[in-house]
Amino acid sequence: MTTSDPLDDWLSSQPAKVHLRPKLLMEAIREAYPIGVPAFIVKSQTDRLGASGQYAFHLGTPDDVLRRICSWLLTHGEEGVLSQIVGRLWKRHGREDVALAALLLANLQSDVDVWTQLANVIEGASTAEALLLSIEECFRAKHDPPEDEQLVEWCSIGTVHAHLALLTCHANWIRSGRPDLPSKLKSALKMIPYPDGDSLLSRVRDQMLES
Repeated sequence: MTTSDPLDDWLSSQPAKVHLRPKLLMEAIREAYPIGVPAFIVKSQTDRLGASGQYAFHLGTPDDVLRRICSWLLTHGEEGVLSQIVGRLWKRHGREDVALAALLLANLQSDVDVWTQLANVIEGASTAEALLLSIEECFRAKHDPPEDEQLVEWCSIGTVHAHLALLTCHANWIRSGRPDLPSKLKSALKMIPYPDGDSLLSRVRDQMLES
């Protein structure tokens, strides 16, 4: 006896033109998220997580499903369209959108440095969780870390880019065995804005600068 997979069946039923038009593709992606997901079982939890994370929505789509959607996009999509989709997903800012944007960004083949692309798609506001999703996927895809000069530059652009610099630096610092940071980078990280009181960002800063 054979069983069909609802998500595979739905993805394979999409016409080729979907992959050529960003608007249609965005609609298809949004429809794909809940397929096979027991929404009513997780709805209370995802509503709370969506609100606390400042996401436009949080459907509870598992990571393995998002990776399957990403694989479908990479297999059938065109580079130029998918590059547009990354920015549109980030701007729509559902929890699933941010995670899928991170997956696409990390796995697209492009002449543009992945960290430059990430810095370009994030806008004036973002949560640490959203930034961390993208940072972790970029490192998981074996991208080289950004240069110290790029991190220092991000620190001077604005708050969200400064926090991107901090979290990227910390992720690479952990992977590199916690080396001492260059003085110029330390100074830049000290000067960026941090939330009042104890926070994830201030703890990350202190862990690197006081080690």
